[in-house]
Amino acid sequence: MRWQGRAGSRNIQDRRGMRVGLPVGGGIGGIVLLLLLSAVTGVNPIDLLDTSESRTGAPSGVPEDPEAQFVSVVLADTEETWATIFRDRGDSYTEPTLVLFAQATRSACGLGQSAMGPFYCPPDQTVYLDLSFFNDLATRFGAPGDFAQAYVVAHEVGHHVQTVTGISSRVAGASQGSNERERNALSVRQELQADCYAGVWGHYAARRGLLEPGDVDEGLAAAAAIGDDRLQRQSQGRVVPESFTHGSSEERVRWFRRGLESGRVEACDTFAIGS
Repeated sequence: MRWQGRAGSRNIQDRRGMRVGLPVGGGIGGIVLLLLLSAVTGVNPIDLLDTSESRTGAPSGVPEDPEAQFVSVVLADTEETWATIFRDRGDSYTEPTLVLFAQATRSACGLGQSAMGPFYCPPDQTVYLDLSFFNDLATRFGAPGDFAQAYVVAHEVGHHVQTVTGISSRVAGASQGSNERERNALSVRQELQADCYAGVWGHYAARRGLLEPGDVDEGLAAAAAIGDDRLQRQSQGRVVPESFTHGSSEERVRWFRRGLESGRVEACDTFAIGS
């Protein structure tokens, strides 16, 4: 990607130097909770007692290290894309915040952990990202390249677009009273739409001259690498389609490509019958 020299977003909080402060009560119960959280997050139990992240005023603005600067440029470009799309529809776009963290951090959705991968939290309209995931994407999932990383950021921003347009709340309402298989199916459609929205951003980024030869292939490889079928085959040696929550590799590639080629939000209706 041709991202160097471009302005980055200032909607970034850098919590990488901040530790997770967790209030732990006295007694055996508090100690057990502390040890369990340490096992889950991989954080030293002593560090979990630190309350530094509870203070306000996490560093905001464009970070200085190249990897974080890249993320801020991608985020800024998604802001430009979605502001244009919303404006053309007679609406205004509310920009999300992106939090950089290491190991674990607090969110309105609960404790965010590196093992969860990047995620978007609707209640605080924030994307959470541990940059170590990009190394996993390249080495563990076999999807290297800066546009593969950009796809990840744009996918999470796609979830923000779903939130501000009301799609996320409608999915949540439809999920109430549904069985697990129905909830999983709704989740797949929501995730595939976020993939398509990431493709819409990629379409606009290409028009602005950000993409280089090979970038699209990197993005498509990333979408394929994190399909439910491939991940299940790697982790458990078998594929259970009814348990999918994000979509198969083929589906994720297809919807990301649809957004890339069309550049149209209307092309991303994964909830239509037969999609």
